[in-house]
Amino acid sequence: MLRDAEKTIGNLIDKQSVSFISSVDEDGFPNTKAMLPPRKREGIQTFYFTTNTSSMRVSQYRSNPKACIYFCDKRFFRGVMLKGTVEVLEDSISKEMIWQESDIQYYAKGVTDPDYCVLKFTVTTGRYYANFKSESFSIT
Repeated sequence: MLRDAEKTIGNLIDKQSVSFISSVDEDGFPNTKAMLPPRKREGIQTFYFTTNTSSMRVSQYRSNPKACIYFCDKRFFRGVMLKGTVEVLEDSISKEMIWQESDIQYYAKGVTDPDYCVLKFTVTTGRYYANFKSESFSIT
């Protein structure tokens, strides 16, 4: 089914205007939230998102880095779930790497705003769904 996973999944991801990201709360339950698409991706292994350092999600990732992201192409009813871990990055190099001028509306103090951080999601496994079939895969 998946001849070229990186190309097929990468194309699906790049066309979505929304991504879904999940964390694990203190009681062990999943918490899912819609977010803007990743600012940067390295193949289908590493994804970078912006968020507020003060957010509940950041607190959850610091306690338990296990995470999941999901991208859905509702037009063709296909999607991909990626499982892995999240690192919360607050260093200036990471923040500047994905900063966009329009981010000022969310982070009033700019790229150095202490409430601005980067979520680095690293994939370990995934599951792709299309044509009424699912296929699991690992990232090596």
